[in-house]
Amino acid sequence: MQLGRGAPSPFDRPHPFIERIVHQVEKAIVGKRESIEAVVIAFLCGGHILLEDVPGVGKTMLVRAMAKTVGASFKRIQCTSDLLPSDVTGVSVYNQRSGEFEFRPGPVMANVVLADEMNRASPKTQSALLEAMEEKQLTVDGETCLLPEPFMLLATQNPVEHEGTYPLPEAQLDRFLLKIRLGYPEERHEVELLGRLQERHPLDEVRAVLLVEEWIRLQQEVRQVLVDETLKQYIVRLTSATRTHPDVALGASPRASYALMRAAQAKAFCNGRSYVVPDDIKAMALPVIAHRLALQPDARYTGKTADTIVRQLIATIPVPTVQAASGRTS
Repeated sequence: MQLGRGAPSPFDRPHPFIERIVHQVEKAIVGKRESIEAVVIAFLCGGHILLEDVPGVGKTMLVRAMAKTVGASFKRIQCTSDLLPSDVTGVSVYNQRSGEFEFRPGPVMANVVLADEMNRASPKTQSALLEAMEEKQLTVDGETCLLPEPFMLLATQNPVEHEGTYPLPEAQLDRFLLKIRLGYPEERHEVELLGRLQERHPLDEVRAVLLVEEWIRLQQEVRQVLVDETLKQYIVRLTSATRTHPDVALGASPRASYALMRAAQAKAFCNGRSYVVPDDIKAMALPVIAHRLALQPDARYTGKTADTIVRQLIATIPVPTVQAASGRTS
């Protein structure tokens, strides 16, 4: 799902840190600025991302480039049907010298974790990630281990090969802040990519421009971005409208409202503003809400999608005025 673009304000000036991050990632990912910005927004919110697209469009490279840019630890989990929960979380091993059990952490103990083809893992293994995604901690053999701070999970899944896969349940989909798609590149961008790959791997050109401590500080600054009361009401109207829509069997939860507010704050921060405007919310509504909706069978049979329903709500629900939204006038 592509990140929507709201109409930019004439006063918008991209945050310098954000521009530096995007510039570095664009060395590895060509022509996908909107998708890169979406990942940056999730980084700023401390949220998780579901990347759904066909193989070979750069999903893994995007995640590795982002982790390298912010100087974060990175681990990759290749999900398969025989992957066990302990292969993800870690396991306690008996040390004969000390006579005690020692915990050997699994790959989930990193700042940025890529769960590649997550829908190929069994439901039991998928559920092992739920505690990590929501509580940012693990429970192994009755012991609780805190995950590194910050922590972010990016999961990929292939939308065209369903043999041997286990669809992610609604409860797990609701844990993802955003769902995005990269899509095929334009021909000119693909030609440019071939030129870069001919000499060396594009990831070799990516440099760290941010420390993990600075990443945490940016996340704290995003929380201070002003969200006017009228905009909070607008967010709730958008999400609650999905719960009563005739084509929707399961609407967006209050977690979706919170996620949309956080994503709008990060969107405003990326644009150099200290307050949210309606266009920030409209731009983030599609990637935040659509994957959380379960449609009625009749709606699916007639070709309707969650994307079209969210776009319809964005177009029909009245938008607060910018004056009130900016906090300058009530």
